Amino acid sequence: MIKIAYIGAGSIQFGPIIVQDILLSDTLCQNGIELYLMDIELSHLDHVYKHAEYVNVRLNRNAKIIKTVDREEAISNSDFVICALEKDRNIFWSQDFHIPRKYGFKQVYGENGGVGSLFHALRNIKTIVDLARDMEKLCPKSILLNFSNPEHKICEAVTRLTKINTVGLCHGVFMGRAQLSELLNIPLSDLQTKACGMNHFSWFQEIKQKSTGEDLYPKLKSIEKDGDWMAKWHELALGRILFRRFGQWPSPASNHYGEYIRWAEEFVIPQLQFFYDPIDGHPWENNQIPEGVYTVDRVNYNRKWKKDWDKKLLPVGSVEEIQLENKDGSFKSSGEIATLIMESVVSNEKKWLEAVNIPNNGAIPNLPDDLVVEVPAYCDADGIKAIKMDPIPEAIAATIRLHASIHKLLVEAYNEKSKDKLLQAILIEPTVNSYRNAVDMCNEMLELQKDVLPIIK
Repeated sequence: MIKIAYIGAGSIQFGPIIVQDILLSDTLCQNGIELYLMDIELSHLDHVYKHAEYVNVRLNRNAKIIKTVDREEAISNSDFVICALEKDRNIFWSQDFHIPRKYGFKQVYGENGGVGSLFHALRNIKTIVDLARDMEKLCPKSILLNFSNPEHKICEAVTRLTKINTVGLCHGVFMGRAQLSELLNIPLSDLQTKACGMNHFSWFQEIKQKSTGEDLYPKLKSIEKDGDWMAKWHELALGRILFRRFGQWPSPASNHYGEYIRWAEEFVIPQLQFFYDPIDGHPWENNQIPEGVYTVDRVNYNRKWKKDWDKKLLPVGSVEEIQLENKDGSFKSSGEIATLIMESVVSNEKKWLEAVNIPNNGAIPNLPDDLVVEVPAYCDADGIKAIKMDPIPEAIAATIRLHASIHKLLVEAYNEKSKDKLLQAILIEPTVNSYRNAVDMCNEMLELQKDVLPIIK
């Protein structure tokens, strides 16, 4: 019998669909399965538990599904631990996004890159490294499958500070593949790609048509050159410039890889993205999260003048937005690869993984070996093995190397409880342009988030 612990199972975005993926798997369920759903947010946990039991009955799996608030109970003797954690996401994200911009640091978001992401990372590192250390005692051979962002920074901390085998999972490369499929007018099933780099800053080294073996880069170059600049501007304009200058198509979209580039603001829409009237209070004070903060390209301007305050704006990825069943009543698959990894380990069937976040160890020759990178890989009972890639173009590699140093300093800041190391990481972050403002911003963020950040002094 396989035991899977899902920590943060109440995740609105990932909870129901990942549980559904697991129960859809014949490989995982054939000899019996224990699925422990753990979260401290009981209302969300109850929702996911009820959906899990619904799928369990519909598929006649007879899985043992347990909901719990006890993390040690959940992970003890587990074969796999899934992690999807984020505390009060919109509240703290609004601080990560807005406070650095107040000091003149024009980051795009502040989720995975940008100076705000350092505090986002520290909050989640605090919890997830603690989880990994419990795993060392209670399930040392288990694989940690992490969905929490910032993927690379969290995985850096876990791999540097613990012995737990961890892999970061993200659907960013799949978003890039979908863009390429649409631009090239080629079905995803006929698209062969290899991309690598850093999470949310990944670059396609290979784009081919499976059925013919044709290299599609010349066609993509022609299509890009002829494209109307306003077509999907917010999503692709920055990517098109990067493609022209650096020679490879980036993934997943401008508002994500733009977080790592100082001049990205020229190609996104920050005015609406960061708009609110401070006279009415800050979002982390009144919980009025700016509507366009994460999905500015989806805001509908054609609306009635009088706002319907009773209509709650749902966050992207909410349970209500995710369609869990097909029209014929069958259950959908998420497309995430966590279940694929677990199946390949259990069955020893070799599986292709489009993108995983693991230590480099030579997979990308001109990046540091100990840096967590995003690469394609194969997986079987012996674990995940990265595909050997070509060197990344130097301009891209130089950008990633800078962030590699930021990640290393951030992990040291956490481990040593060092404000000096944190300031070093902040001061070399590309969006930071003032020493005095960097210090003031750091002090404000440490005070504002003191209840959820690790000890930094």
